[in-house]
Amino acid sequence: MKRILILILILNIICISCSNRRNSNKYSTDFQDIKLVDTEATFETKALYYNLKKISSKNILFGQEDATAYGIGWNNEDLRSDINDICGTFPSIYGWDLGRIGSAPYNIDSVNFDRIKFWIKSAYERGGINTISWHMFNPKTGNRPNDTIHAVKDILPGGKLQQIYLKQLNCIADFILDLKSKKGTLIPIIFRPFHEMNGNWFWWGASHCSPDQYKELWKFTVNYLKEKRNIHNIIYAYSPGNFYSESKYLERYPGNKYVDILGFDCYSDFGKNETISQAISQIRILVTLAKKVNKIAALTETGLDCLPVENWFTMCLLYPVKNDSIARGISYIMVWRNFNKTHFFVPYSGHPAVKDFIKFENDPYTLFEYDMPKMYEVEKQFN
Repeated sequence: MKRILILILILNIICISCSNRRNSNKYSTDFQDIKLVDTEATFETKALYYNLKKISSKNILFGQEDATAYGIGWNNEDLRSDINDICGTFPSIYGWDLGRIGSAPYNIDSVNFDRIKFWIKSAYERGGINTISWHMFNPKTGNRPNDTIHAVKDILPGGKLQQIYLKQLNCIADFILDLKSKKGTLIPIIFRPFHEMNGNWFWWGASHCSPDQYKELWKFTVNYLKEKRNIHNIIYAYSPGNFYSESKYLERYPGNKYVDILGFDCYSDFGKNETISQAISQIRILVTLAKKVNKIAALTETGLDCLPVENWFTMCLLYPVKNDSIARGISYIMVWRNFNKTHFFVPYSGHPAVKDFIKFENDPYTLFEYDMPKMYEVEKQFN
């Protein structure tokens, strides 16, 4: 009898082992399509990218800059957002900026970097996604990023300001490496440096450096973070402003080996009914290109400041994107921040656009935080 029990136990172990091997093979096969810039990316980072791609075929994630840092009539509260105040849910995507890191203890609007870490970690624990932009102050003058004194050539390898750049880049690296969950897991970050590079309003813009200089800066930055600082929890997003053609989009593109997400920032074309078709046309170009190179497309910044059009979220953003067979393949949309009553992009309690925004949130196509699948897991996809 004992021998029979032992034999049964051995057979059970063999069956479990075979089952695990089959699941492992299925898991591995499924992950073969994940081609991130960082070949050593953490599991959670790969899972996030995988799920972003999967969601883009049927839904869109919605995000906001500084959503839990401050809002209309409040500031620096632990678990609050104007979105949650009116909808009872948080956004899926949280945007943050590290503009003054390395040069001052606070960023442009006096948000403490330790508090940003807290909000990032809190968002992750709830299942949210974090993206970081970098309005880096001009390294030559120390002034805001819209000081367009030429500086890119001086911070490249061999340039006289490269050590200044490395100092600030190391601050970015230290910040990201300190983003860990309660279990000690590194939190995946979508990093979006040197955005809107085809415009002229930032010191890294089109009139202030050549395409080759910009590409070299991007490649150096990515290689430094991966290879010198051993950071493997970053997804890299490239996002110019309006571009209108694939060739224009690719003018300063550093190459598929250095970009994970094809994004763009578009405000003006979503602001008026007569130009919305131009915005949709650009999204179509982007989604088509992303599929061609096996990447993700995203509308990394958009919005209508102060929302003078009460039904803007449904009529100008949701329906045009959702009802276009190609444009609806975009992965996520993020609007800008709610700073004060003269500069905001999401309605707040009592604003006339609240009803329309709730309709936008309730639409099955849009995913807010409470609608999201588990973005940092993959096994669930096989059930």
